[in-house]
Amino acid sequence: MSRFLNKKYWSLKEYTPGEQPQDQQYIKLNTNESPYPPSKSVLDAVNSEEVSRLNLYSDPECKLLKNKLAQIYDVESKNIYVSNGSDDILNFSFMAFCGDEVEALFPEISYGFYKVYADLYGVKYKRVPLKDDFTIDIDDYCNQNKFIVIANPNAPTGIALTLEEIEKIVKTNPDNIVLIDEAYVDFGADSAYNLTKKYDNLLVVMTYSKSRSLAGARLGFAIGNEEIIKDLEKIKFSTNPYSINRLTLLAGVAALESDNYYKDNAKKIIEARAYTVSELEKLGFSILPSKANFVFAKADFISGEDLYKELKTKGILVRHFTDEKIKDFNRITIGTKEQMQKLIETITLIKGEVK
Repeated sequence: MSRFLNKKYWSLKEYTPGEQPQDQQYIKLNTNESPYPPSKSVLDAVNSEEVSRLNLYSDPECKLLKNKLAQIYDVESKNIYVSNGSDDILNFSFMAFCGDEVEALFPEISYGFYKVYADLYGVKYKRVPLKDDFTIDIDDYCNQNKFIVIANPNAPTGIALTLEEIEKIVKTNPDNIVLIDEAYVDFGADSAYNLTKKYDNLLVVMTYSKSRSLAGARLGFAIGNEEIIKDLEKIKFSTNPYSINRLTLLAGVAALESDNYYKDNAKKIIEARAYTVSELEKLGFSILPSKANFVFAKADFISGEDLYKELKTKGILVRHFTDEKIKDFNRITIGTKEQMQKLIETITLIKGEVK
């Protein structure tokens, strides 16, 4: 770091994104992207004529996209907030809804950015251990009087809470925001967005990066009470009103107009996930019950780190974490059926080599 960096950031440990190596072609099963391209309507919307208009600012209020999202999710546009990826919403939420005497509470094993944002803003927080089976004990989150953040399904475990469990957490913390991060909800979990009509302290955050094949476009949105949305807009308009570019806004609307295409892709990924789980279990893996577009798997014949390294040398990327509690696991993104067959073939080869 330079000598000019503010001292309060010297100890900040930044988020580490999944690697994007350029040294060779890989089957990328490490960053939970969709293996399928955007829909034709998205490609048609982002055309040369629209590119020629990049000299103009985008709509800072994102009216067309908000109206379309409101229609899809059966809420009012005033209940929709859109941002440059769901990470921006998480960022602004830590900035806006905790601090001073409001502490944050989130699982010890979960999305790594929660801790980073808390540290960035000097927020006091508690990381709650998961149970031995890697599930969340909802009693740990009831009556806490804190800003609560839970990924559902959780990452990297893939395990989901039920709507009844989420409602209990929201109901017992009426004076603080409960943020449910639903990046992976379209792969088998139940969304809590309808509960925002009943509880004014619930914020549900979603993304286009996973099921809607727009990770590179950077687009996320949140559903919540009108006053919460106004709070987020206040932060946005105090930082960067034009944070979503013109082409991304067009792509976001077009993706919603081809919703069935993405639902069909999600079904394919769910089917490929079931195939992958079955085949990995035959090879001696223990796998957590996933409702996401990835599985969290541990082999009985090789360490998590060594499997990650062996797969990488053979052209397949998965995600390995060094935390002591999960170092024996790898998070494996679910790609196409063909990609998962290649993964199984490669792991079978590795298993033969280590015996």
